[in-house]
Amino acid sequence: MREWASGIRLSAFSVIMLSLVVLGAWVLVPTLGTFIDQRQKIAALEASVQVSEDEIAALEQERERWQDPAYITTQARERLYYVKPGEVVYLIDNDLDPAALPQEQEAVSDTLEEKPADWMGQLLRTLTSSGLADTAAVTP
Repeated sequence: MREWASGIRLSAFSVIMLSLVVLGAWVLVPTLGTFIDQRQKIAALEASVQVSEDEIAALEQERERWQDPAYITTQARERLYYVKPGEVVYLIDNDLDPAALPQEQEAVSDTLEEKPADWMGQLLRTLTSSGLADTAAVTP
C-alpha cells in the first residue's frame, strides 16, 4: 500500500484543479437538478395547453354547428322527438339485439332440495352477480 501511495505525486496545480472540479460539481449538481425539474414542469404545462387548445377547437366547431338551422332541426328531432306539423312519428320500443336481452329463467321445480351452504357467502355472490349482470335497458 505504501508503494502505491508513494507513486502518486500531486503538484499544487493538480490539487487546485481537482478542488475546482469538486467545487464545480458541488455547485452545478443542485442547479442541474432544478433545471431538469423545471424542464419537466414546462413540458407538462405545454401538454396541458395543447389539450386545452384541442378542447377549445372542438367547442368552437360545435358552436359553428349550432349556427346551422339544419343541425338544430336534426338535434330537436333526435333528442326531443320534435316533429313538424302533419308528420307521424313511430317509436319502436325494445328494439334490441336478441343477444342483449336477459336470459330466460329456468322453470322452478316443485321439489325441495336442501343444500348445505354458507348463507352469507351465497348472499354476497347473489348481490355481486345481480350487480354485474347484463340486462337490457331501453334508453329514450
